[in-house]
Formats: sequence, C-alpha cells, structure tokens
Amino acid sequence: MKEAIIKILQYILKKLAQLTVWRYEPGVIVITGNVGKTSTKETIAAVLRNGRNIRYSSGNFNNELGVPLTIIGDWDKISGWFFWPRVLIMAVFQLIFKNGNYPELLILEYAAGKPGDIKYLLEIARPQIGVITAIGEIPAHVEFFSGSDAVAREKSRVVEHLPSNGFAVLNFDDEVVMDMKERTRAHVITFGFGEGAEVRITNFEIRSENGRPDGIWFKLVYGGNVVPFNLKGVFGKPQAYATAAAAAVGIVFGANLVKSAEALAGYRPIKGRMSLLPAIKMAYIIDDSYNAAPLSMRSALDTLKALKVSGRKIAVLGDMLEIGRYALEAHEEIGRMAAKTADFLITVGPRAKFIAEHAVRHGLSKRRVMSFDVVEDAIKPAQDMIRKGDVVLVKASRAIQLDKLVKALIV
Repeated sequence: MKEAIIKILQYILKKLAQLTVWRYEPGVIVITGNVGKTSTKETIAAVLRNGRNIRYSSGNFNNELGVPLTIIGDWDKISGWFFWPRVLIMAVFQLIFKNGNYPELLILEYAAGKPGDIKYLLEIARPQIGVITAIGEIPAHVEFFSGSDAVAREKSRVVEHLPSNGFAVLNFDDEVVMDMKERTRAHVITFGFGEGAEVRITNFEIRSENGRPDGIWFKLVYGGNVVPFNLKGVFGKPQAYATAAAAAVGIVFGANLVKSAEALAGYRPIKGRMSLLPAIKMAYIIDDSYNAAPLSMRSALDTLKALKVSGRKIAVLGDMLEIGRYALEAHEEIGRMAAKTADFLITVGPRAKFIAEHAVRHGLSKRRVMSFDVVEDAIKPAQDMIRKGDVVLVKASRAIQLDKLVKALIV
C-alpha cells in the first residue's frame, strides 16, 4: 500500500515539475557523475548566484522525488505531515498564477542508483549545460548495473540530450568521461589537471599553518589567463575539480576566472564532505562521512597523506557499499593505501575488515589497527586514541553512520 502511494506521488510530482519547466522555461544545468556531484553543484551555485536568480537542489535532492521538488520550490528538507499537500498546492498555484520570482536558472544534481534513473530525470527537465564530474574504474552503485560500462552509459545520457547550442563540461582527466565527447552535439569545455584541459588546474597544494590543516591553494589557467584560488577549510583534489568545473560554467555565462575566484573566496564544503572540524583534545577532524566510493576514498587518503601536521594521522574508514563484485578488491586496495598514509587505523563494518587486514599485511603495525562491526563500538576507542594536534580522517558509505562518531569527537 505504501509503495503504491509513493508511486502515485512520484507520478504527480513528475507531471507538475514538467509543467513548471514548460511554464517558466528556466535555464537548466545538470551535474552528474559518481563522485563530486554535490560539491560541484555548490561551487557552480556560488559562481552564478551574483546577479542571477538561481535555485539549486539542497542536500541529496537528486532522485525521482528530489529533482521535481527542487523544480517546484525551495525546500530544505521533507518534514511534517502537511509537507506534501503544501508542495502540491504550491505547484498548482504557480502554474495558474505567474510567479514573478521563479528562478531563471535551475542547478540540478542527477543521481543514477539503477538503470533508467537518468532517463527518467531527463524526461522531467533537459539541460542546456551538462557537467560530468568523474566516473572512475569502480563507480558507485555499480552493484545495480551489469558493469562499470553500463554506469557510464547511464550517466552519458545527460550529454546525449544536450542541444547543439548547449555545453558539455567534461572532466579531462577521466578517460570514461572524455569518451562522452563523441556522444554529444553540444560545445565541449574540459577541466582538470592534465595538459590539454581548457580550464586547467596547476600548482595544487594542500596547506597547513602551524601544524593545523588550512585548506587548498592552486591556480586555474584558461585562455592565457592565470588566476590563483585560495580555499580555506577546503580539502582534497575533488574540491579543486569542483572549482574548475564551476569556473568553466561561469565562463559560459561570461564570468572570467577573477570573478569566479572572488565568488568562491568564502566557499565552504557542506557537512560530511571533506569539511574541517575542531575535535576534542585540540585535534582536528576531516569529516568525509557522507558517502564513499573507491575513487573518493583514494582521494581522501591522498589528502591525509599530503597534510603536514604537528600530530599523528588517524584514518577511520568504513564499508564502501553498492559496488558489488568489486567489494573485496576495492577494500583491499584501500588497505594498502592506508598502510602508507595513516599512523593509526580504525575500521567500521564487515567489509572494512579487509581494509584493516591489508593495511597490516602491507606494513602497518597490528597494534595500530582496530576493527569494529558497528560505529557505536568505535566511538570510545577513538576518543581515547586522539591526542593534541592529531588529524582524523573519517570516511565511509552513509549507511555505516560514521557521522555519529564525528559528533562524538567534535567540540
């Protein structure tokens, strides 16, 4: 019964969102990929919000319900018994009576948890600009597809449906993404670290100050212009990719690199995505607990390795879910990386035990490794382990609930 009600609600929302797009004809920017979608959405919003009426999806409003909700209105979260009637009333009202404040630009995030998801979302709103962040060798949600190629094909629908006067903004460093260049008739703009990227990231640094993690610094190069970007409290190469993608979208709208750098000067990542937090005992947490896939896990460990801090480096890592037959291989690889990155390792979840085993096998002392089945059991040992100046990286798939551990460690 409940499933039938959800299906009916989903159908009604889809039709109302389609009618809203038809009624107001907003410009649509769609971001998809397997990592970095939300950060890219946030940076694009930061670059475009000056002087433009924009709306972008909040949280993880990136599926069959979330995308229509974003098109219809600006909602922080789904809560309260009157929420859905209010949504439906508002949708009908603004279809009948013109809403003079409806946004000129919608910045939407399209997720693909299973085959057909992107196709469904494109039936609601087709973009003029499509941004593909990264796919990686072992994509997130690959468990529900026939393989990684099937995931890439699903994501590529976004660029296939762009108009000839649209723009495909592609990650130059991801071969799978760059293969999509042949699948679009739109103009292509590339971003990345590689020589040949149109918006190129150079001189990337992860900075610390007096033993405290500080942020990232890099330059963007485009059309002969070179502009430095200094992002405080922001960590990891994925954030540099997100910034470059946002700058590329800004260029489409006539914003030069200087304007993008100014717009992003105060940018901070949203909760759970490589955000720096003060911890107990004058330590620091890099909270990346929102989700995890092999590509983003490797990037997080690279960040931890590059940091110059006064204390020790502690990695708290949990299961990476929904990667199917790649699970064993992926967790073992992360264990090998952790052995060369962390001074201490805590793992949470049954799959993460393979991380612990392979970290020990590749040189990390067994006395410096602890494994737990559930997050509640890991909290007290983590609290006892931390010392002044330590940096603790926390990362896992959302279902492992490492955000509970973060809450227990922050001040």
